[in-house]
Amino acid sequence: MAEYFSPGVYVEEFDSGTQSLSGVSTSTAGFIGLAQRGPIEGSPVLIKSLANFRRTFGSYLSATTFGSYRFLAYAVEQFFLNGGSTCYVMRVAPSDAVAASNSNSSALSVIAKNPGGWGNDVRVLITPASKAKTQILEVIASGTYRVKSNAGFVAGDTVTFVAGGKTQVLKVISAKDNTIVLSGELEGDPVDAGLLPAKVLSTSEFNIQVSYGDDSETFEKCSLNVEAANYVEKVTGTSNLVSIAVGTIADATGTAFEAVTNAEELATDLTFFLQGGSDGTIEALGQDDFIGKDLGPGNRGGINAFIENDEVSIMAIPGVTEPAVLFALIAHCESRGDRFAILDIPREKTKVADVLAYRNYFDTSYAAMYNPWVQVSDPLEKRNVYIPPSGTVAGIYARVDDARGVQKAPANETLRGVTGLDVQYSVTEQDLLNPQGVNLIRSFTGQGIRVWGARTCSSNQLWKYVNVRRLFIFIETAILRGTNWVVFEPNDDPLWARVRRTVDTFLTRVWRDGALAGASASEAFYVNIGRDTMTQDDIDNGRLICVIGIAPVKPAEFVVFRITQKTSE
Repeated sequence: MAEYFSPGVYVEEFDSGTQSLSGVSTSTAGFIGLAQRGPIEGSPVLIKSLANFRRTFGSYLSATTFGSYRFLAYAVEQFFLNGGSTCYVMRVAPSDAVAASNSNSSALSVIAKNPGGWGNDVRVLITPASKAKTQILEVIASGTYRVKSNAGFVAGDTVTFVAGGKTQVLKVISAKDNTIVLSGELEGDPVDAGLLPAKVLSTSEFNIQVSYGDDSETFEKCSLNVEAANYVEKVTGTSNLVSIAVGTIADATGTAFEAVTNAEELATDLTFFLQGGSDGTIEALGQDDFIGKDLGPGNRGGINAFIENDEVSIMAIPGVTEPAVLFALIAHCESRGDRFAILDIPREKTKVADVLAYRNYFDTSYAAMYNPWVQVSDPLEKRNVYIPPSGTVAGIYARVDDARGVQKAPANETLRGVTGLDVQYSVTEQDLLNPQGVNLIRSFTGQGIRVWGARTCSSNQLWKYVNVRRLFIFIETAILRGTNWVVFEPNDDPLWARVRRTVDTFLTRVWRDGALAGASASEAFYVNIGRDTMTQDDIDNGRLICVIGIAPVKPAEFVVFRITQKTSE
């Protein structure tokens, strides 16, 4: 409380009550899979378009190389085509994949930023450069010179002095107050005060240009001086194409360009392609590659890389159907509590008995399973191919969320860009699969190809619908992220009243949007907080407990029209 020491009028601000709770995005997808290029550890990469994906991760992979593991690019394409707008992608690579590198005798180690055969097309061009030049005005002492300007000269820099067609190479010991101390004495008379000097002292650096396809990066005036701001490893650290490190450089009398390239004195540039990059083999690809290592923040891969991501609400590993990998994905979604998994079924499992046997591996309300695989046009092979449906369905989730809201079941929606189905299931077969939580994709005459199911993989009837689970995820995440202001507030009646009003206002808005059942807000939800939800022990131990009940809307899964014959009587 403010203190007042003199008479006057004072104006103060205070929080009067309700804090606004905003909704959270439910349409951001997370994809994991093989790609031509891209990081294999760290944070998942934000992707806003298919073109954005291709710039970062490359294009389609060949079926002959990676078979059913190659579908990441197709899934992302289908996601955007079917209504998705934002996703995060984490690349996986086989353990025997190799990053391309330079094989020449340069003292610079140049390695492709990540493994894959793509690195063999990386071109590197190195040319001589200089960041600063000056003329010597006076010889102060042996190796010490007064110059016109010492700007750009740093202790440790390699410098060249050109006079009479002869070049000398020395090191800078110190440079300040227009005085430069060199590691040796310049030969002859180095002084030249002319307007256009013929004798020039220059720093010795080099430019590096790295290009891959349409991508090009240029790093100018790179130095071998570790203390300089333009040290080559610092300057090139932002590269998206390569990692560059300085190797062992013998004490030499040559320029920086000559030191890093072993080029002759008269050489003006050095050009080379990286070599030895490999995509690896399918035999070296295991479930651990998709689950990913957890080496701490910034050093995670696969599914574990999404531990640090708070934006994703839908997840899929297109074409990967090994139960161990999907168990890990489901466990991730359940432990986070803010995301939902879309699962693919192995393409060869088309018979009802086989599908059900595979379906019975899983029991969770945080995932849904879709079948069969869908037919799309493959620009790589110039023909129609079958791909897993998870990317397409993720796009439909996003489309429905944006158009109708998360409370609308993502079903009875057409699949864009899909020209056929691997299997045409009948109503009789769906009668067996739908109650078990297998969501079929079916073709209807005159209505196109549609998602015709909205069940989770849960045996608990309370959580059998996809939209119910995702609605709870939406509400729980919104409340969790919007009530941080409550922490460490005095745990008493005024706080309880503020929390109640905050949650009540939010849920009323959700009910008015049609996400909750009931003719009135009181029928749609309740919010209890106070002495009936907390004991004195809870309060003494810092616990604030708010009990919320909501009535989610359920989809009209079975629409029955009862028709009878009407007579004239």
